[in-house]
Amino acid sequence: MVAFFAVTFIMPMLCAIVTQDGTFDDFAIAAGINVIVGLAIAVATRRYKRELKPRDGFLLVTLSWVLMSASAAVPLMMALPGISFTDAYFEAMSGLTTTGSTVITGLDHLQPSINLWRHAMHWFGGIGIIVLAVAVLPLLGVGGMALYRAETPGPVKDEKLTPRITETAKALWLTYMGFTVVGIVALRLAGMGWFDAICHTFSAMGLGGFSTRDASVGAFDSVAIELVLVVLMLAASLNFSRHFAAVRNRTLTPYRSDPEARAILMVVVLSVLAITVLLTVRGTYPTFVESLRHTLFNVVSVATTTGFVSQDFGLWPIFAPVWMLFLSCIVCSTGSTGGGIKMFRSLLLAREAQREMKLLVHPSAVIPIRIGGQVVADRIA
Repeated sequence: MVAFFAVTFIMPMLCAIVTQDGTFDDFAIAAGINVIVGLAIAVATRRYKRELKPRDGFLLVTLSWVLMSASAAVPLMMALPGISFTDAYFEAMSGLTTTGSTVITGLDHLQPSINLWRHAMHWFGGIGIIVLAVAVLPLLGVGGMALYRAETPGPVKDEKLTPRITETAKALWLTYMGFTVVGIVALRLAGMGWFDAICHTFSAMGLGGFSTRDASVGAFDSVAIELVLVVLMLAASLNFSRHFAAVRNRTLTPYRSDPEARAILMVVVLSVLAITVLLTVRGTYPTFVESLRHTLFNVVSVATTTGFVSQDFGLWPIFAPVWMLFLSCIVCSTGSTGGGIKMFRSLLLAREAQREMKLLVHPSAVIPIRIGGQVVADRIA
């Protein structure tokens, strides 16, 4: 896994060659360290080949994030003068886990390859480096299903889009890359330069929030750019298996039949309308349209756990940021790149509460929990 991670350094290395920003050697050394360490681990453990059990999958996923964050921190330490290992590791862990917190300042003047690497970590970490590895590791004799289940949240871990788990992982990545290409082109047409378009698409698809500018998306002050990013963030917050099914079958039925997708869109729309009215009534912005613009972008950004900002919503009436913080806990779907407890668990919690209330009246009743017309298995409920 560690040696495989070295492949991800190719992208910033190519950027360093094109921009001549002096970081090529830093990424080359980091890639070499990854290969050496990975091969050493492989040689040391080659006698212990066996099919992974679920607990092995969880352990491997956890150790992979720890080791890969350390690997990703190496070029940051070498290229950025004065940055400590702690800060570099924090930045790398934040990038790969799509947390979006940063300790780096002066982003407007950061080396292009380093900036690209920060956003690439979001992109690779978004859909899960582990899911990508699932498509490759079986070729090396490592079982993939345990890894897939350990990396994937909620009941979606038992869904197979294709008969083989490796094909499922590849299908998810093809869908992910397809949205990425469309996002880059759309942002370029909206007025961003190619470099900014690539970086912000990576960040939006991973729902991470890194930006190439200290002022985040607010630096561009563009309605078109904000609308494109809103679409990308909403797409990334939905279940990617639904995206794959919709593209494969050329129909919107997978979205309409998904209770999570319906709930997410309903909650977001109602929240945007409520906060827009609040900002308009309080006179935060001079017009309803301007209130709608800033509310739409920032509510979607926070609710999907992305973290882009176009305005300082800390200055809004207190209800708005508090409600947005609450949304960040529930809005994203299982099988998406977002964080939080996921909308499925929120719906499940609401159904469970309803059932308990009914059982107070009818203690002997057998009341199954249904979501989207389907009974939820007891092991999930």
